Amino acid sequence: MKSGNVIESDMSETSSKNSGAWYVVQTLSNKEGGVKRYLDRYIASEEMEDYIFEVLMPTETVTEVKSGKKKQIVRKLYPGYVFVHMRLYDDEGNLLQQPWHYVNGADGVIGFVGGQRPHALKEAEIARILNQITESEGKEVPKVQYEVGEEVKITDGPFLNLTGRIDEIDPERGKLKVSVSIFGRFTPVELEYWQVERVTE
Repeated sequence: MKSGNVIESDMSETSSKNSGAWYVVQTLSNKEGGVKRYLDRYIASEEMEDYIFEVLMPTETVTEVKSGKKKQIVRKLYPGYVFVHMRLYDDEGNLLQQPWHYVNGADGVIGFVGGQRPHALKEAEIARILNQITESEGKEVPKVQYEVGEEVKITDGPFLNLTGRIDEIDPERGKLKVSVSIFGRFTPVELEYWQVERVTE
């Protein structure tokens, strides 16, 4: 699998036979949302309720500034993948053909990670993913990450166009403390991430 995403070799089935387990499904680029919508929409009409319980496409809200305007975009945490909570095997460990073909046949799906015999995610792996989703709810993540000591230019507010150096970073609040030279003296100014941009040499 792609680096930075779920690691295939670490997967193993840990599910109970009746409650199902979480599986990773690979999709074509930018087709994750379409795959999720398709699977969600036709679960009832295709009589999949006994096999497919939930489809996840984890995302986070990212803030960026373009032309001086603050803009929010939704970014996928695992591009090219969706996670499906489902029953894929019967009590004897045989692959259930109906849900297998339903997921594999969805437009935009490349296939289950693990090929013809997919392994379920470990409990720790899906717990980490679910925790990522919970933590990202209602939060904005700056598209650009900064470091202490970095030089930035202020793009919004009363100190517009001044440059300064980052003294402190508060990622929880999305705030920066920047030392700016005002009337010959360095003054600390608190700014939001989106109110500055990195100074490029």
